[in-house]
Amino acid sequence: MKERGILAVVSGFSGAGKGTLMKALMERYDNYALSISATTRKPREGEVHGREYFFVEEEEFEKMIGEDRLIEYARYVDHYYGTPRDYVMSQMEAGKDVILEIEIQGALKVKEKFPETLLIFVTPPSAEELKRRLVNRGTETPEVIDARMKRACEEAEQMDRYDYLLVNDEIGQCTQELHRLIQAQHRRMSLHGKFVAQMKEELKNISE
Repeated sequence: MKERGILAVVSGFSGAGKGTLMKALMERYDNYALSISATTRKPREGEVHGREYFFVEEEEFEKMIGEDRLIEYARYVDHYYGTPRDYVMSQMEAGKDVILEIEIQGALKVKEKFPETLLIFVTPPSAEELKRRLVNRGTETPEVIDARMKRACEEAEQMDRYDYLLVNDEIGQCTQELHRLIQAQHRRMSLHGKFVAQMKEELKNISE
């Protein structure tokens, strides 16, 4: 019987390299599943239902909210986005470690519902490097870059609420470290569970 997977949430500044890190992790290791969000926005060209997103109507999404079928959700620019509970739980029961790549507020909501969730914040080695990466994308105006840097200032206020900070300097090393942190959580939870079960049994025997 496979060991149950764990839930890890990865957040970070825009430009920290989260997408590249997730891709590298999935390519290097086979025990991970990226959570797929549900959304009420329409699919963009090339997007497939069940691959990039679960595309649902607004009425269905609100029904999911009412039935507590979402681990977390938020509304951005007239559309809902959320993490379906059934998908995450089924992947974990199958032995996969599930990774949610979501914003800070969503991450804290998940931690509140599932205290055993591992929260990891990805950051470049410096603020100067963060701005350099945003500029080097070549896809954003100076105004957008300034807005992203201001948003990063706000997000930095919440960094200490995460279990670990992961500095994304060299992608190969960062990928290995992310894998190590998640597997260490496996061992910690396994040892914790075994000790608790053993202590309960010993106390019961002594009390009888």
